[in-house]
Amino acid sequence: MEHWLFTKEHEQFRTAVRRWVEKEIAPRVEEWEREGRVPREMYRRAGELGYLGLKFPEAYGGSDDLLADAIFVEEIARCGSGGAAAALTATTGIGATPIWRFGNEEQKRRYLVPAIRGEKIAALGVTEPDAGSDVASMRTVARREGDHYVLTGSKMFITGGASADYVCVAAKTDPSAGHRGVSMFIVEAGMPGFSVGRTLRKLGWRASDTAELILDGVQVPAENLVGEENQGFRYIMINFQWERIMLALSSVAAAEKALEDALRYSRERTQFGRPIGTFQALRHKMVDMAVDIEKARSLTYRALYLYARGEDVTVAASMAKAYAGEMVNRVTDAALQIHGGNGYMMEYPVQRYWRDARIMSIGGGTTQIMYEILTKRLGIV
Repeated sequence: MEHWLFTKEHEQFRTAVRRWVEKEIAPRVEEWEREGRVPREMYRRAGELGYLGLKFPEAYGGSDDLLADAIFVEEIARCGSGGAAAALTATTGIGATPIWRFGNEEQKRRYLVPAIRGEKIAALGVTEPDAGSDVASMRTVARREGDHYVLTGSKMFITGGASADYVCVAAKTDPSAGHRGVSMFIVEAGMPGFSVGRTLRKLGWRASDTAELILDGVQVPAENLVGEENQGFRYIMINFQWERIMLALSSVAAAEKALEDALRYSRERTQFGRPIGTFQALRHKMVDMAVDIEKARSLTYRALYLYARGEDVTVAASMAKAYAGEMVNRVTDAALQIHGGNGYMMEYPVQRYWRDARIMSIGGGTTQIMYEILTKRLGIV
């Protein structure tokens, strides 16, 4: 469905990405789900096609086109695996973004450019075992020693953490200052003391590795400090806005895919001598699904429009993320129900849509946290 937000060229780009996803991604998602990660060759392939740098300036190998990046996020989310989509969008969509926004030119050349090319995989290390929504309560510390910072602590639920060549890690440089004492560092895989504690088993998103990361006295060169010391919390909050829009875009696209499967199944599956889609109960259910998707799309595209204009999207992104994250859970659950017993079987992809959807109201800020943000921003409390 064409939308006023996108140009004719954008829609042509959408067609090209969708064909690539159908040809090179969708046929392999079952394999990647079993293996627990997307192979490096696919990052390189996406980089070769220019898909990992769409929002970045041309000077770094990008296209300087945020709306094209949004289209890529949507179309990759239709591949049938939320994990594969997360892996291929998180590396530059979340992991390398702080370097682009706040890093120096040397950091951009050394870390951002290879990620855009698909030569390096990036991840973002913020969440900890005891610091999820409450980012300021993180315990990882960074102590300055000469020309290095020594990082000690751990990170949890890090998307792409086991595959990453480097991680933008948040740590406290001033533990007494709360959120005002957080800084961000580029920590490379292979640095002494930096390790993957374990790769986590998950309900969904199985094609994307999720890891616990251990920092045991890691000596990080001072030149790997991103931006200014003690400004990391602000960087994280700014980064969250695009991450939440990305998650909302992914939720809308994944829900669309689930509805398409449900519609197709309702036409093919016959009971009582006629297709099950001809029964009013299911017809109306699918209309509800379609309306729910369009509500989420409207909120999401509004947030995207404002973000592209450079406006503060805290309210718009929080609304979109909250509604779309809950919507995709409703729609995938309804799609599974329409499939009946077959929907409960692992050979039908709708069960994966349902499992993958569950994280969308949790990751990037839970629905409840989005509501807390909104109550404050709207002046309710």
